[in-house]
Amino acid sequence: MSSENGPGAGGGEGAPPEQLALIRETVRRAKEPRAKPRTWRGAALAEELPVARVLVDKGVLHLDRYFDYAVPAELDADAQPGVRVRVRFGAGRGRVREGRREGGGLIDGFLVERLASSDYSGPLAALAQVVSPEPVLGPELLALARAVADRYAGSLADVLQLAVPPRNARAEQRPSPAPQPPPPAPEAGSWTRYERGAAFLESLASGGVPRAVWNALPGPGWSEELARAVAATLASGRGALVVVPDGRAAARVDAALTALLGEGRHALLQADAGPEKRYREWLGVRRGSVRAVVGTRAAMFAPVRDLGLVALWDDGDDSHSEQHAPQPHAREVLLLRAAQDRCGFLMGGWSCTVEGAQLVESGWARPLAAAREQVRQVAPLVRTVGDQDLARDEAARAARLPSLAWQTAREGLRHGPVLVQVPRRGYVPRMACAQCRAAARCRHCSGPLEARDGGALWCGWCGREESAWHCPECGSYRLRAQVVGARRTAEELGRAFPAVPVRTSGREHVLDTVPGAPALVVSTPGAEPVAEGGYAAALLLDGWAMLGRPDLRAGEDALRRWIAAAALVRPQGEGGTVVVVAEPTLRPVQALVRWDPVGHALRELAERAELGFPPVSRMASVAGTGEAVAAFLGAVELPAEAQVLGPVPLPVTPPGRPRRPGAPPVGEHWERVLVRVPPGRGAALAGALKAAQAARTARGAEESGRVWVRVDPADIG
Repeated sequence: MSSENGPGAGGGEGAPPEQLALIRETVRRAKEPRAKPRTWRGAALAEELPVARVLVDKGVLHLDRYFDYAVPAELDADAQPGVRVRVRFGAGRGRVREGRREGGGLIDGFLVERLASSDYSGPLAALAQVVSPEPVLGPELLALARAVADRYAGSLADVLQLAVPPRNARAEQRPSPAPQPPPPAPEAGSWTRYERGAAFLESLASGGVPRAVWNALPGPGWSEELARAVAATLASGRGALVVVPDGRAAARVDAALTALLGEGRHALLQADAGPEKRYREWLGVRRGSVRAVVGTRAAMFAPVRDLGLVALWDDGDDSHSEQHAPQPHAREVLLLRAAQDRCGFLMGGWSCTVEGAQLVESGWARPLAAAREQVRQVAPLVRTVGDQDLARDEAARAARLPSLAWQTAREGLRHGPVLVQVPRRGYVPRMACAQCRAAARCRHCSGPLEARDGGALWCGWCGREESAWHCPECGSYRLRAQVVGARRTAEELGRAFPAVPVRTSGREHVLDTVPGAPALVVSTPGAEPVAEGGYAAALLLDGWAMLGRPDLRAGEDALRRWIAAAALVRPQGEGGTVVVVAEPTLRPVQALVRWDPVGHALRELAERAELGFPPVSRMASVAGTGEAVAAFLGAVELPAEAQVLGPVPLPVTPPGRPRRPGAPPVGEHWERVLVRVPPGRGAALAGALKAAQAARTARGAEESGRVWVRVDPADIG
């Protein structure tokens, strides 16, 4: 055996201790191989920080990470963190020439940061273009978007599409005005009606971070009270953000802020403003020209500087839930902002959601409500018409209105307008057998039969007319309306009160305000206009239609819609009366009569805790074909505490109807599974679902069937 092959030669065994120590020290000091950045087609490289970390605009989960690119010297000045860039994406290792990666299509992205070197060991492609030197993605907004993406098992690129509006070159070229000095602290005003209202404003004005769930009193004063909370925050030198459900509410808060602070101190962000104006307003907020923002759902990501208060009005409204992936809710986004920016939090409404009650019960927020004596002074009188009353009422069997509702409307029309809330729009949206109450179905596709304006029946799914319908259960040829629409109700009321004008407000045409003169205003829930001086009376018809929905939130949502309409009615001392056609023994009806939405929310929260349903637990839905859902659940590594509920079939999407997000394609049969975890394990559930979905898309498994994953779905049946 030669000495070279002897023990200890060239190996670790038998080597002297000094040699082993030298080997370990050499390995410890060795650096990972770094790629030498090379610019596109030989262009000069930036001298300092030549590597750009870029988030490409790809919403697929397996590409939810940053990619490194080289920075050419000619783009060095403009390629700053936060700007929009374009890069070549998709080139493989086979497209490398002289150490440079070439090829790939151009794609948009955001430059996140500049680095001195890259962890990637191969050659780097270079930035192709800096779209604009305007920095639109700051570190605070990036951190918020990442937190939202992780919470909802989505991609960062999808969240940034919601957070950063599309670029408008003309808006970028216009300079933003100089910021104005902080205004003086406002007076408490109508906040004194609440037990801790004045103290809440004082805390905001002194730089505090109070957190409250606000049960607003009936009437139009809520917008002025929100404006005073914003003004108190601005007085402390900080910014404020208010998110409301629709443009009508945004216009009211906008008018209240303008009256209180004057022009130029706040920005109004909503889609109706148009792309150029909305982007110009957003840039003013980003540049620090204004520190107060009022807007609809998309404003929850507004980059307000030195944020001191986030406020949300009517968090139970469906408009606060984003329809685009990953479908975040404005309430949860503002809660994340309150924790991230350590700012004040105010969530208010005439009603109270279960989530609001949970925030108070957990001690995270304080209740902000008025005493019962104050509530009774401003709330209208609420009367009920139940099934027994309808059975004894001859007028209710022969006409649209029960006798009590008709008398209330007649008396109210002597003093002002009367509001009539109808759960459905249209003429007669649903028909049923007049004898056995069985739903009328189409003979061709089993779709629901609807009535045109005084004409023949037609199918709501396939659109075919039906002229010879008869009930397959009892053989009857007579039909009745399951739910009468707003237009049909307006027609019947016009005949009952021929001398009174009838106005309608609904999906096709929503009224903002109506005069204080006597008139009948027929509206669908959420579209009620504000009457000058308040309504003299309100009729809430077909209450069973909202209470009978197969949804966990049916009672809570019905109470919220009833209170929203009743809050527009004059106080009981001024003759304001509300008549609700619903069984008086039901819990939501009793809460409306007592005007106690907080008590109703607390009882709902206690029941949810016993059943283990949200918001006490965290839940996610997985929908798709049966095979795809089964394969997905077999691959995902769920937390040990997770419970799988289902699967259950989803309703088939009818042809000719718009497809809702997450609904099955037309003609496909999907199933849905609910996955539930206890409190504190929501992040683990979202992470597991995101990892499984990313692995599935990476290997192209979606071609065999798409799986729709949604964390905290708004409707779980």
